[in-house]
Amino acid sequence: MADPSMLAAKIKLLVLDVDGVLTDGGLYYDDEGRVSKRFNVQDGLGIKIAQKSGLDIAVITGLNQPVVELRIRELGITEYHPGHHDKAPVLQDICKKKGIDLDECAYLGDDWVDITVMKLVGLPMTVPNARPELFDLALWTSKRNGGDGAVRDAIDFILKATGAFDAAWSAWSGV
Repeated sequence: MADPSMLAAKIKLLVLDVDGVLTDGGLYYDDEGRVSKRFNVQDGLGIKIAQKSGLDIAVITGLNQPVVELRIRELGITEYHPGHHDKAPVLQDICKKKGIDLDECAYLGDDWVDITVMKLVGLPMTVPNARPELFDLALWTSKRNGGDGAVRDAIDFILKATGAFDAAWSAWSGV
């Protein structure tokens, strides 16, 4: 089995699922049928740190909901692709457009819809509350559940492996 730290050292693009990764996977409906979701603020700051550190972020999700698009725009993620259950072609298009090899990509997923993409990337990642079948594919698993800081964990892991974490910490902390 490949060393996840060695694989993470060459990652240029982290691709995220939404439900179960950026959120806890819950769909909260009000009495008018509107959906709300809970996002973790540490994940959001982690995404901003990643972007400042040169780690590109993309999102491919099976659902297409306005509340998610609002959060993605707030975070400045330009590669947002909602409504895709077949995520592999979308990832391949993103990589082609950006000139990034698939082995320079990490993907953080939690359910069967993520399997094809996890098989393509250099660093397949998952969360502890993922479907059991994904643990056989993942080379790295966050210690935190989806929607509870797992994205931040993945970003920190990649930034440490690429050597960008200390510079990011210094920039934010003044240390």
